[in-house]
Amino acid sequence: MKLTILGGGGFRVPLVYGALLGDHAEGRVTEVVLHDLDDRRLRAVTRVLAEQGADVPDAPPVHATTDLDEALRGADFVFSAIRVGGLEGRADDERVALAEGVLGQETVGAGGIAYGLRTVPVAVDIARRVARLAPDAWVINFTNPAGLVTEAMSRHLGDRVIGICDSPVGLGRRIARVLGADPNEAFVDYVGLNHLGWVRGLRVAGRDQLPRLLADPELLGSFEEGRLFGTDWLRSLGAIPNEYLHYYYFNRETVRAYQESEQTRGAFLRDQQARFYAEAADPGVRALDAWNRTRAEREATYMAENRESAGAGEREADDLSGGYEKVALALMRAIARDERTTLILNVRNASTLSVLDTDAVIEVPCLVDAGGAHPLAAGPLPGHATGLVCSVKAVEREVLAAAESGSRTTAVKAFALHPLVDSVNVARRLVEGYAGVHPGLRYLK
Repeated sequence: MKLTILGGGGFRVPLVYGALLGDHAEGRVTEVVLHDLDDRRLRAVTRVLAEQGADVPDAPPVHATTDLDEALRGADFVFSAIRVGGLEGRADDERVALAEGVLGQETVGAGGIAYGLRTVPVAVDIARRVARLAPDAWVINFTNPAGLVTEAMSRHLGDRVIGICDSPVGLGRRIARVLGADPNEAFVDYVGLNHLGWVRGLRVAGRDQLPRLLADPELLGSFEEGRLFGTDWLRSLGAIPNEYLHYYYFNRETVRAYQESEQTRGAFLRDQQARFYAEAADPGVRALDAWNRTRAEREATYMAENRESAGAGEREADDLSGGYEKVALALMRAIARDERTTLILNVRNASTLSVLDTDAVIEVPCLVDAGGAHPLAAGPLPGHATGLVCSVKAVEREVLAAAESGSRTTAVKAFALHPLVDSVNVARRLVEGYAGVHPGLRYLK
């Protein structure tokens, strides 16, 4: 079974390969193809994977290429984790937005829109190539903004593209742990969009345990989201929001923290990864050791500004181990072997949320089997959550329209309609600012 990884020179690719090394069942991945535009990054990551698999007798062979069509041809699964514009582009997204006093985070607000506008045309081209060169392949999308990009690709691949994210999985596991439940035996009632969802229940043996958590302030304040959002706010909501909703519920405080920070997250990762790739190119250095050191630092500093503004303290050790690679492997297993499982995924809505149309990509629990991912029925969201979901989905649709038409006017509309951008004039300046620094946005006319 051939797995093609797009963005194969990306820093987190060893997580995926490491998960594959632990899978010894029949029907496992037998060939991995890495594709990237940057040959230097490809060589560095290929070294890390070679060292990972050195002592594993049946480690899947790894091939690297800069030829996209070659990488896609004959693939059974395509894992997309590209970053259009690189980390330099992410740093620019943050800088331009913060100069206007709005959020520049890579998936939320102005930064997310800018990232989406330059990523969607590339993702659509990939989807068309997959449809032509590997029509039976399943595409697993981790490219951010994951929900938006998955929806763009679904217009060409239908339900054969599925978006994944580790945030809902991590949230569900934290809630289960604090309740003393086995995360593998708990059903997480999670509904929303990517990076915009809420846990409304956590059922163990058919009984919802979330009310017990919400009723106990000490228990509620003992894990990441309780410290990040505050117990009073969580009890007011009657739900546990995805950590990314901190950007909405505490927007002014977060923007201020980012503005006062010595370096934005994107700039930090840009500089950190530049050091790693330089180190990994040194033949006297063990590349896997360099990667492990860099990853530990990366995970420990995740959402540091949010935690600092909330006084939430350091991340817990259990939250430093990643997770999206486990979701990807579980998804591939379920489809390839028809091993039924339930995963929280980004898929087309169908009739799950009545306030959205059937083609809108949402993030919900799905039953996965050989036929793909099937969203489970979900109760309606409360009014405040419905309003936010509909508002952000409307913005995503304007981003898709702007990417398809190349209309700068439509791009301005996308920025102006976002709830975290409070001015049409700011929206216009954001479009001008982003078009000025990103070659990938010069298609806007």
